Amino acid sequence: MGETVLDDDALLKEFFAEVGEVERDNEVIRILSCFKLNPFEHLNLPFDSSIDDVKRQYRKISLMVHPDKCKHPQAKEAFGALAKAQQQLLDSQEREYVLSQVKSAKEELLSVRKKKLKKETASKIKYLVDEKFDKEYELSEEFKQQLKLKVREILTEQEWRRRKMAMRISEEEGRLKKDEAEQKEVWKRKREHEEQWEGTREKRVSSWRDFMKSGKKGKKGEIRPPKLKTEDPNKSYVQRPVKRG
Repeated sequence: MGETVLDDDALLKEFFAEVGEVERDNEVIRILSCFKLNPFEHLNLPFDSSIDDVKRQYRKISLMVHPDKCKHPQAKEAFGALAKAQQQLLDSQEREYVLSQVKSAKEELLSVRKKKLKKETASKIKYLVDEKFDKEYELSEEFKQQLKLKVREILTEQEWRRRKMAMRISEEEGRLKKDEAEQKEVWKRKREHEEQWEGTREKRVSSWRDFMKSGKKGKKGEIRPPKLKTEDPNKSYVQRPVKRG
């Protein structure tokens, strides 16, 4: 096993000794022009590649575009995109997500092709007679290119839905936070009012006591109007005089 690793290292060193600056620059341009949502494109790998294929390909391409070895001004950006692609494909959940979209794209393409074959008599007969007819089509460059484009389309749709859902969730969270903040403000004002009311309680009680003590007595030095005589001496209250005709 150790010898194999050493042989691989030796081959890589020999390979990169022959790789010129133009090849490195071209690889940077290729990586940066890839569809961002498809990590297989960044690593230039088919969809049925294994984990080991991913690791080997990453090691090979990353050495080509490494900022310390490549003079292209965007080498660092390409190197980062490549590292992200490998991370996605080594993550079981991320990898499964991409492969599920690939499966959907393949099923959709084959379904469209099947409908098309039903309209073409010669193709229909060949399809029914030759079981390898469909497999040959899947291995063709035409199908691979169509699959690549269809995967781009589906991944774009899924990403748009994900972002739209994330935006709705963010808006809902914002609304809930706003409602919570308003409710807190209401409770804060209510608490401040209660504290203020309680703080002036002693003052209110003292004022009431002073009022009860003073009653109807006037303040010292206060001039009060004279009492009016009443028509009925038995009445305890003052009655205005009645005019006599």
